[in-house]
Amino acid sequence: MKTETVKIDTEFIRLQDLLKLSGLASTGGMAKIVIQNGEVCVNGEVCTMRGKKMRAGDSAEYDGIKVIVES
Repeated sequence: MKTETVKIDTEFIRLQDLLKLSGLASTGGMAKIVIQNGEVCVNGEVCTMRGKKMRAGDSAEYDGIKVIVES
């Protein structure tokens, strides 16, 4: 599994925005669809909430790529 890191300057980033920022989703619409279809795991569990607040230390997995949030 490939692992990437995304650094944020704010307290949190929403899951759909994390997918777009990391390049895992090319558009917000694509992010919405893959999240609602249950294709994204947050901290090892399937998450269908696209507005899920991702904080430093959280991770999201999609399509064999893991993205870790850093502050």
